[in-house]
Amino acid sequence: MTNALSLEDYIATFGEEPGYVDFGRAGPPGRAVKDEEYAQTGLLQKARFGTIDSLYEQDERVRDAISVLTRFRTDQIVFQPNTSTGLMHAMFGVTGGVAMSAGEFPSITFAAVRAAQALGVVTPMWIETDHGRVTPGNLREQLTASVAAVAVSLVDFRTGYLVDLEGIRQVIGDRLLIVDAIQGFGVVDAPYEVADIVVSGGQKWTRAGWGTGFLALSDRALDALTPVFSGFAATDEEGTPVDEVFPPTKGAGAFSISNPDPIAQARFAAALEEIAAVSVPVINAAIADRVTRVIELADEYALPVISPRDESERAGIVVVEPPADQLTVLTASLYNHGVTTTTRGGQVRLSPHATTDEETFEMLRASFLGYASAVRV
Repeated sequence: MTNALSLEDYIATFGEEPGYVDFGRAGPPGRAVKDEEYAQTGLLQKARFGTIDSLYEQDERVRDAISVLTRFRTDQIVFQPNTSTGLMHAMFGVTGGVAMSAGEFPSITFAAVRAAQALGVVTPMWIETDHGRVTPGNLREQLTASVAAVAVSLVDFRTGYLVDLEGIRQVIGDRLLIVDAIQGFGVVDAPYEVADIVVSGGQKWTRAGWGTGFLALSDRALDALTPVFSGFAATDEEGTPVDEVFPPTKGAGAFSISNPDPIAQARFAAALEEIAAVSVPVINAAIADRVTRVIELADEYALPVISPRDESERAGIVVVEPPADQLTVLTASLYNHGVTTTTRGGQVRLSPHATTDEETFEMLRASFLGYASAVRV
């Protein structure tokens, strides 16, 4: 099957400056997202007859686009303004113990602890990891009868480890599997269908900008979760429900509070439609090639790589950890050569995308050379 959009044409729609290797923090949007926002904002600005109503068609459009990449039905998907809001809906809706690593991104841990503090129906159960990695093996040894759900990141934000969703599903049985997918959604062809709850934002690898995201729920999750935060826009009543408070609708739509931002939905839909036109595996292969090149450069200049090297265990994140007394030298060299990265906890995270170009690699090489020369003095 021929893709509707070639990788080269996809890459040509983006225009970030050379030196940007920080897609794990934020993904600069491309032309499709920019044009979509301009067009939809223009409709709102002019407010011509009928245009305001047309904005509300974006909800169906974005759920269709999310469905294509996740393989969840559209009625199992609800738009969210970010990952954290979706995880709050999930954690406040769960009853029982939720197993997770304390090292997960705080969107997971804060949601679980806040839900426990507020309602007392969910219990965070902290698990030990294998050097920061949640694997089927170490998870199996720690499961107890009181664990009702397991929460993991598709790609760990600190280690860059790509979790084995299918292996975890086999280990946990019929417990709910909650997946924070933001560090891989749109660039990892993950088996989302084995999960019960998938949450992601669109500001990183999908490059849709802030204010975009989704919550996808399996039928089992919809039966098990309570829609604690379910607002006036989440009922079966047509129009605005006034004079009476109606029960939540059936399905994922119950997990919303108010009417979503249709312009944000349009941005997210445009980004996902473009990804689907190229295909996630094609984008993933391009990123894998660039990740390999980053690792090879780190090796060339004796920078310890602590993230996975095996393609089956990695996505787009490379983490290097220089000796503690050399961290400032490395970050200064990256800064001086115009290379954008994330530094946290003594480690430097580099996350290239399919659009990372030759000039960026030359800048990265120069920064590593500058670092290596300085530490040899």
